[in-house]
Amino acid sequence: MDYLERLQQLRTLMAEKGWDAVVLTGSDPHAGEYPAPRWKQVQWLTGFAGEAGDIVVTRDHAGLWTDSRYFIQAARVLPQAGFQLHKTRLPDSVSIPAWLATVAFPPADRPRPVVIAVDGRSHSAEAVLAIRNAFSEAGTEMRLVSVPDLLDVCWTDRPAVPQAPVITLGDDLTGSSRREKIAWLRSWLQERGYDAMLLSALDEIAWLLNVRGSDIAYNPLVLSYLFVGRESVDWYVRKDAAPDSETRDSLAELREDGVQVLRYDAIDYNLGEDASMRVYADPATLNFEVYTALRDSYPDAVFGPSPVPLRKAVKNAVELDGMREAHFVDGLVMERFLYWLESLVEAGERISEWDAAVKLGELRAAVEGYRGDSFETISAYGASAALPHYVTPQDGSAPLLAPSGLYLCDSGGQYLFGTTDITRTVPLGPCTALEREDYTLVLKGHIALATAIFPRGTSGCHLDVLARLPLWTSKRNFGHGTGHGIGHYLCVHEGPQSIRQNTLDCPLQPGMLVTDEPGLYREGLHGVRHENVLQVVDAGENDFGHWYAFEPLTLCHFDTSPLVRELLSPAEIDWLNAYNASVYEKLSPHLPGAIAAWLRGKTQAI
Repeated sequence: MDYLERLQQLRTLMAEKGWDAVVLTGSDPHAGEYPAPRWKQVQWLTGFAGEAGDIVVTRDHAGLWTDSRYFIQAARVLPQAGFQLHKTRLPDSVSIPAWLATVAFPPADRPRPVVIAVDGRSHSAEAVLAIRNAFSEAGTEMRLVSVPDLLDVCWTDRPAVPQAPVITLGDDLTGSSRREKIAWLRSWLQERGYDAMLLSALDEIAWLLNVRGSDIAYNPLVLSYLFVGRESVDWYVRKDAAPDSETRDSLAELREDGVQVLRYDAIDYNLGEDASMRVYADPATLNFEVYTALRDSYPDAVFGPSPVPLRKAVKNAVELDGMREAHFVDGLVMERFLYWLESLVEAGERISEWDAAVKLGELRAAVEGYRGDSFETISAYGASAALPHYVTPQDGSAPLLAPSGLYLCDSGGQYLFGTTDITRTVPLGPCTALEREDYTLVLKGHIALATAIFPRGTSGCHLDVLARLPLWTSKRNFGHGTGHGIGHYLCVHEGPQSIRQNTLDCPLQPGMLVTDEPGLYREGLHGVRHENVLQVVDAGENDFGHWYAFEPLTLCHFDTSPLVRELLSPAEIDWLNAYNASVYEKLSPHLPGAIAAWLRGKTQAI
């Protein structure tokens, strides 16, 4: 069945049910960024494989909403599926709720309400309520229908709900026991007059219980819900089918710490034992079906932002030590990889983008404590790198690398002691004047952010302009955020802190980690991105207040050969020389002689 047939099947279902529109999200029942195959509904219906994409299908229109990271990919695949691209995060963007209420179904006299169907199991409560509010504000009568797994009728070979092994992490890796974390959450709830909290975000649950799994690709997460009461902790988890010995031991350990292990599906009917309880939950991560059940079961339920992400984002000393170790071993991997890459390209070997990605994965896999990649490696040469989230072909059609131009590699590893995310753009031979200029301007933006000193209370949105100003001065820009938080052997993307143009009121604090990754992309030509992970550190206090700064955790040299030196200030050159010298000093004693000698040349002061 091709994509146009799938779209027609959905429209046939809509006609049978009397639905005027169907809204589907690319997420899962836990608002995850990387859903398991079972919930890749958008990809099944459209062929679009990006991590961010939601769709709306009406009787005469099919559209996909996504951001600038995926504009090029979406424009290539959507027409064959009968879908149109709706661009988000632009000044004139129209959100799905607003589009439905004012464009698809503008206010008018109607014989019946507009019927909107959503997969309430995969749609967050916040997103569904936004649709309701948009119609209410427009003055149009609307009836919303929640149909869990509504594509099941069409998607006959839909993958099963995942169920992978579970492990627990000790205090030596986490720095804080699950008992301590649960006690903190109970204290937070009690201070605000709440009796319990229902958690749905998988990274929050993994952090609270010190558990990890592999239900979701690249993310060490366990598909589950968690209900934390004043005296009890109920973990709803799908681990009931002949678990392996490690999983059995992990579940036994959790039970010893007072965690009751229940079936995942029991969340639908286990709520409401005491309707007088004031239960707290986050509507941004709670799916609409469970949100509705919670609201019906507990009339006094309160909905608001979860306190867990902020607490999780401020790493303790043990977590920071682990992250430093992860970036050290990952730096050794990266230098081995870049040496291998340069040597083979210079020797005239025929290497594809996919070959390079496989080699990098093999080098990471050899590290003790490695638990997989933290996301799918972006291995992009030349024009491929103009797609910020390029997917390297695995079918033998990946472009070959040539001894000229720029190669971009964005990758990361999951280790028992930490998570990494690094991008390096390197020359494979002579570069054009434009490639060299773009390379230099992006590095100037990276350095500007890395060297920032800022007062306490500063949010990432206040610093974003630092990384863009060198590009803006030359009338260039990039469409994605400049930086995101990163987990400790958890999700490679985490909040609430970030560095982007959106106004987000989350002040940066010592112990937080953010990436520094400005970029520049020219469709059909090349792309450049330079990325390090930075730690927020204390920079002292004076008469003007308390100050913070950044310290790079990432250890991998920046190639200086493509630089237009005249575009760099003396201060920028000093930072670059000092950073590269530090990389050589820390990594070279642990590298083979030939690679250490090569790295010495790469890190010579300019």
